[in-house]
Amino acid sequence: MKLLSKLGAVGSIALALSAIPAAAQEPASCRTVRFADVGWSDIAATTGLATVVLEGLGYRPTTTLASVPIAFSGIKSKQIDAFLGYWNPSMTPIIAPFVKAGQIKVLDQPNLVGAKYTLAVTSNAAEGGLKSFADIAKFHKELDGKIYGIEPGNDGNALIQRMIDKNEFGLKGFKMIESSEAGMLAEVQRAVRLKKWIVFLGWEPHPMNVQVKMNYLEGGESVFGPNFGEAKVYTAVAPDYPTRCPNAAKLIANLQFNTDLENQVMVSIIDKTNPVAAARTWLKKNPSVLQKWLDGVTTYNGGDGLAAVNKVLGV
Repeated sequence: MKLLSKLGAVGSIALALSAIPAAAQEPASCRTVRFADVGWSDIAATTGLATVVLEGLGYRPTTTLASVPIAFSGIKSKQIDAFLGYWNPSMTPIIAPFVKAGQIKVLDQPNLVGAKYTLAVTSNAAEGGLKSFADIAKFHKELDGKIYGIEPGNDGNALIQRMIDKNEFGLKGFKMIESSEAGMLAEVQRAVRLKKWIVFLGWEPHPMNVQVKMNYLEGGESVFGPNFGEAKVYTAVAPDYPTRCPNAAKLIANLQFNTDLENQVMVSIIDKTNPVAAARTWLKKNPSVLQKWLDGVTTYNGGDGLAAVNKVLGV
């Protein structure tokens, strides 16, 4: 991948992991696997899935909710072991310094492809002529001069603020509204009810794509990248984690998702179901994914990983 090779500090982590045999039993310090979650429901879904599997293997996973910069700082300081939600390219400006300094390792293989991340509008706004980034400034009044982002410190917010500060697309005079994923979506749903116009950060996978009549804006390639901010999602780990805790790291490297899988788990999360409970329900119905995820992975005590997780799930 061009970006990671350009950073020049990421080795062939996936190959290294495959070459490391799973330990019969890892050190006691490895039993707690520490994840970061930045408050996005897709990352909550994937972290929930990893948590259920790790618990079935006898580990004790924990999750820390933090902003993107703090999550990466946590990996640097070894307070976080893994983060399943490095969206490339939007998070690249934030993670790049850590990768170049050898403070974070990014696994070679993405855990998700086919994602997108850019500005979107409700369909009534698109039907009214707001179809591209270049159109936003024309409808300052209809939009109340606002563009809605998510949590403070988020990479998408930074891209929106940059556009405003540099008057890209004539956006000087607009205000970015920070809140959270849930807060932003509440504003979107309110706008739909009141038939008002709104511009907001949109992405897939996410249930918003089926719950809201929405359109992604064209023309944002210079900000969010081509093809509506087409993205790949990577896993970031502490630099020594693959050698320090090879069995847990092997599972984390094996995790592969798809947009349909994540959308299904996220629907329950959006409906206020605990992410781990939502993940457990999904895995009970779809245990076939475990075969690849647990390839070469044992329990914490060195037992049959697949058999242990299936037993816990009751499948």
